[in-house]
Order: sequence, then structure tokens, then C-alpha cells
Amino acid sequence: MKILLSFLFLFFSTVQGQTTPCTLTIEIQDSIGAATYDLIQRASEKAAAEKCASLLLKINTPGGSLQSTRLITEHILASPIPFLCVISPVGGHAGSAGAIILQACHVAGGLTATNLGAATPVSGSGTEIPKDLRNKLINDTVSWLEAMTDLRGRNKDFSKKIITEGKAVTTDEAVKMKALDISASTIEDFLNQAKGLKYKNQEKAEFTVEVGTLIEFEKDIRFKILQWISEPEWAYLLFMGALLLLYAEFSNPGLFLPGVAGSILLILSMIAFHKLEATFGGQALMVLGLLFWIAELFIASKGILGIAGTLSFVIGSFLLFDVETVGYDVPTAMILTTALTFGGLSFALTYLATQSLNQKPHDHDLQMKTQKIKLMSVASDGLSGQAELLGEIWNFESDDQLKLSDEVEFIERNHLKIRLRKRT
Repeated sequence: MKILLSFLFLFFSTVQGQTTPCTLTIEIQDSIGAATYDLIQRASEKAAAEKCASLLLKINTPGGSLQSTRLITEHILASPIPFLCVISPVGGHAGSAGAIILQACHVAGGLTATNLGAATPVSGSGTEIPKDLRNKLINDTVSWLEAMTDLRGRNKDFSKKIITEGKAVTTDEAVKMKALDISASTIEDFLNQAKGLKYKNQEKAEFTVEVGTLIEFEKDIRFKILQWISEPEWAYLLFMGALLLLYAEFSNPGLFLPGVAGSILLILSMIAFHKLEATFGGQALMVLGLLFWIAELFIASKGILGIAGTLSFVIGSFLLFDVETVGYDVPTAMILTTALTFGGLSFALTYLATQSLNQKPHDHDLQMKTQKIKLMSVASDGLSGQAELLGEIWNFESDDQLKLSDEVEFIERNHLKIRLRKRT
């Protein structure tokens, strides 16, 4: 019995020893924006679900949105899983926002022939910032970055100079001045050097870095949509275009196209400006698409509402579902099939309703011609009013001047109005 228990203990110990933790890899190759923040958020959720020991963040960026950078650094600082950030590939750089994000990382480094720095705040449009506002931005950013470098035990003087002087240095120089932790020739070299290093969390408790099997976090169509709309120039144009289109619709009700396009662009711009989470934005677009489909049944928009509803539903579906986080995927073919089915159903019902309204029920009209008609009210000009026919009250029009006492006969029906004349 003892031999059997010893064997089982050794077996399970061996299996447990063979179970290695994972390291989730994220790659940033574009400007920092809402898409970057969403990607890092979803990657962290994926890493937690997979019980990964660390996240590897490869950075090669010219910079980006200061608001997005703040959200990303807050996320990294609060992360229970350490971020191992490296400037990659060889020859890449972490400019501006990228340099700030590096200082928030638990372990920061760069590959050969990479550089970082030049993080002085500038306006998104490239215009000069007013002096007082610029001073406020610089002082605020310096104090924010110094707090991060102090937590990570890095060079506070360097963090100040990349903001106030726009200083930029190579990775080797940054390591010498303790602005970065590691200079490596390859990603494998970086991970080997990072393994076993000590880092501190927000409460300044000390932990040891673990590196496991690398798992790539794939960039999906959701990321590509967000990356496109979160470019500062595009985000601004989307917002201003939405306002202009909505103004055109309110100024000229019934145009439909400016109104529906403006509504979709407004939601997309809110996502780009971090006013809406990508998932909530996707839900809003899907609901908007549903409302457009319903409105198509009651409003003669010549198909504009139906097309807009289909487009809104498709974009919203791509933003709503995330296979990496929730663990399941909704295939693109299914999304397109669903949207086209509902859109086609909306068109079909609208067509049938239109045909029903335009079609005259001849049998019913013939019956009307044989029934007695009683005038219920007559306008002052005698040319219109209300009459009782087949037990129903109808609005009528007439070319004859009628009085309540006149006997009348039915000529024709036009939708919900009937035409009468004096009986001769």
C-alpha cells in the first residue's frame, strides 16, 4: 500500500512539475488609442482566464493619445499579472506615449538598436498649444510619470527630461541610467533576463517574474475597426461629420440619409473618445440597427433605413463579440447572414405593406356604391367633412357643395378618404 501511495505521489508531482505557466504576447505596432486600450484590456482578461504568469508587450509606436495612455498605464499598474514590456523589433522605437507606458511596466526593456523618449505633450492637430495650457500639461505629465518611475525604482530625472526637454535615448543608454531594466538581442534573451526578477505591485509587495510558454493574442476585426476610428484625425472627423449630418437632418426633416449616417458616426466617435466602451458601443449600434429596421416598416425611406440598419448591425456585431475573451466566436459569415436576413425581411415587409396600401379592394368599393350614405358633418365650404358608410365614419371630399340634408352617392375611395357627389 505504501509503495502504491508513493508511486501515485511521484506521478502527480511529475505531472504538476510538467505543467508550465503561460505568457500571453501582445503586439503594439501602431499609434496608441482606444484600440490599444481595448486590446490590452481583453488580453489581460484572456491571461487571467488562462492563468498565465505574465504578459509580454512588444512596443513599436510613435506615440498617440494621452487619454488612452493614462488608461493603459492605470490598467498596467493595477494588474495582478506582471507586464514585461520590450521595444521590438530591432530598430523599433517607443516614442512619446510608448515611452510613458514602458515606465508603468513591471519589467521594461528593449532590443538592439531601439530607442525611447520624446514624450513632450503636443496637440493632436499639430498646432501650438497655448503657453499656460502647455505648462499645465507638462507639469501634470511630469508628476504623473515621476510617480510611476518611483514605484518601479527607475530614473526619475530621465522621466522628467523626456517630458520637459523631449529627450530621447537608445536602449543601451536607458539601461545605463536605469530608465530601463534590460537590453537584449532577441525576445528570448529578454525573457531569459526577465525571469526571476523582482517587481512590486501597487501596495509595494514584492513578487518574482515567471515566464512560461508564449501564447499570441491575435488582433481581430474588432481591433482593426477600433484602430481605424481611434486615429486622432479620424476620430475628430467622425465627430464633426456626425454633428454636421445630424444638423442637416434636423434642418431638413425627411432626408433620412444624413440622420442615419450621423447617428452611426456619433456612436463610433464616442467609442474613439473613450466615452463608450467598445462592447457597449457595439450594443448601441445593434440596437440602432434594429430601430432602423423597424422604422423602415412605417416610413417611406426608399430603403435608406433598411441599408443603414444592416450596416449598423454588422459593425455592432463585430465590436460586441470577442472570441479571445469570451471563448467562443461568432463567424463573420453568420453575422453577415443574420444582418442580411433581417435587412431583407425589413425590405420585404415594407414592400408588401406598400403594395397593400396601393392596391384597391374593388369588391369592397362596389359594395360601397350600393349603400346609403349619411352625412355626419360638413365643412363651411361644403366640399369636405365626415360621412357614415357601412357602419364606419369616413372623411370625404366632394366637388359639389354639400349640406347635411343632401342625399349623396359614392364615387371612389382613395386610401382612407372617399369622394362623394350629390345624388341626382
